[in-house]
Amino acid sequence: MEILKLKHILKIYGEKVQFCALKDINLTIEKGEFVGIMGPSGSGKTTLLNVISTIDPPTSGEVLINGENPYKLDNSKLAFFRRKKLGFVFQDFNLIDTLTIGENIVIPLTLDGAKVSTMDKKLKEVASRLNIDSILDKRTYEVSGGQAQRAAIARAIIHSPLLLLADEPTGNLDSKAAKDVMELFESINREIGVTTVMVTHDPMSASYCHRVIFIKDGQFFNEIHRGESRRKFYQQIIDVLSLLGGEASDTSAVRF
Repeated sequence: MEILKLKHILKIYGEKVQFCALKDINLTIEKGEFVGIMGPSGSGKTTLLNVISTIDPPTSGEVLINGENPYKLDNSKLAFFRRKKLGFVFQDFNLIDTLTIGENIVIPLTLDGAKVSTMDKKLKEVASRLNIDSILDKRTYEVSGGQAQRAAIARAIIHSPLLLLADEPTGNLDSKAAKDVMELFESINREIGVTTVMVTHDPMSASYCHRVIFIKDGQFFNEIHRGESRRKFYQQIIDVLSLLGGEASDTSAVRF
């Protein structure tokens, strides 16, 4: 079952001086897949994620999420679609400092007007799964970066989205916390079956995906699939990045 389909996506910025950020991108993602998007800085990977996440409409082409084109919806219906169908995880966590960790996590349910009993039940379930039960009453500045990102992931999945979108989710974490967070993404994808699309520049993080799509200068460059060995897949990712003139040098010591 197709959760996401992109058809001939073109994205151009500017009027007098135009910049083509994406050129004829075609992509299909099936239910339950965990897909990474990689490319050098300025390759268009974040633009691509913004187009998928309904934040930035394509200049031409079609975006279908579960068979529906969200860009054909009016603003209020689009906001509802985004809230119901999508989950977001960002590099800088995007947690609200004035709320507790628990209050941050239930924001999607609060916006939907869910009953307090429902919110409590779902919060307990997701906190237990992500092993953050003990920090729910703490403030954002009282927890580590890894715990903050776990809370952000909990917030992104508490409403059972169709599609989980992550933008450099390990970018602000040390290697140990990054490994923990990627193992969490992998287990959520495997156990709950949440279809996940992640933009990353980090080969270690990308090696947890089922497949990785590489883009360069706004165009599809290559795609590789993970086999049984994550270590071999990591090496394949490094090899493609070196062909891209990419970012293999960004990582040195890698713990598997």
